[in-house]
Amino acid sequence: MSNEFGRREFLIAGGALAGLAALPGTAFAAGAGDAPHWAAYANSVVIDACGSPGRSSTGTERLPLDAGELADIRASGVTAVNFTVGSVGSYANDFDETIGNIAYWDREIAAHPDLLMKVTRGAQLDEAKRAGRLGIIYGFQDTTMYGENLDRFDEFHDFGVRIVQLTYNRRNLMGDGCLEPGNAGLSKLGRSMVEKMNARGTLLDLSHCGQRTTREGIEASTKPVAITHSGCIGLAADMPRNKRDEELRLLAERGGVIGIYVMPYLRSSGQVMADDVVKHIDYAVNVCGEDHVGLGTDGTTSAVDATPEYKKKFAEEIAERQKRGISAPGERADSFTFAPDLNTPQRFEKIAWLLSQRGYSDARVEKVLGGNFARLFREVIV
Repeated sequence: MSNEFGRREFLIAGGALAGLAALPGTAFAAGAGDAPHWAAYANSVVIDACGSPGRSSTGTERLPLDAGELADIRASGVTAVNFTVGSVGSYANDFDETIGNIAYWDREIAAHPDLLMKVTRGAQLDEAKRAGRLGIIYGFQDTTMYGENLDRFDEFHDFGVRIVQLTYNRRNLMGDGCLEPGNAGLSKLGRSMVEKMNARGTLLDLSHCGQRTTREGIEASTKPVAITHSGCIGLAADMPRNKRDEELRLLAERGGVIGIYVMPYLRSSGQVMADDVVKHIDYAVNVCGEDHVGLGTDGTTSAVDATPEYKKKFAEEIAERQKRGISAPGERADSFTFAPDLNTPQRFEKIAWLLSQRGYSDARVEKVLGGNFARLFREVIV
């Protein structure tokens, strides 16, 4: 998309059609707002390692959070979210658009001090949890806004940016994204960027990066890194947005965490459902260990209301992404139907309940819900 609000509507359309279908083999009833109760949820730190407060929309108009969106944030029980304020894919426009996005969200946070707080240090997660506020961590999913040198790094750091993904699907000056057939890895500039991030308490994100960029980023960093929103190639091999076991193991060995997303890339074909999310979590736990897996939905807090107008504009967004070469395999005009049984602000508690039904202990569920990312944020974002 041309700016953050454009990518918010596409990438965050991960909720799906309004109206929930009952999960196969589960006891809870379908319906918006219904959620099976998991007793430890209220006391758990819950982190969406890639998400957005509010609901998905289409177009570029900047609309303030409304009463319904604020109510959904309260109902979600989410403690903190890595929220993309950076634009993607355009060296010509991304700096100005990113500055505008940051200013807009600074105003939104200031307008709702009882519910929202800007998080610039991992230690602030405790304050967010105690106060019942949503901690918003500013993040980037591309580095095009930095231009061809790193003079702007400190400027964005001063604005509160604490999570930076090096590439967005395609090649940029930092390295190769996951859609580049050359798979060239990190550039010299990219390595300098990693050094800057390590020195300034900024978390390195390798979600959309190519295989070599992912591996070399993990190896180059002196701090643990994140793959905030991805899936497992071992379960969906033809989806380049997913990660191989080799990189997942290395990530875990260095103390990092992968967040499983709620996106169409969890399956090679067919409708993604909550069970697919759980399967990818389980697979990643088996590869990485229970201390290195979390959730990064790539979705909004509020449910998607897939009206005819929304479907039309969503299809236009997909066509524009394909034209620009930033659309990954698996994106379709009908892919707004991501996990319809998780199309609710209470999706995290649903996932927790499903994991508990799968035999996960409360302690392991709490790690996946947010404990692992909280540990990583406290260690790196200082």
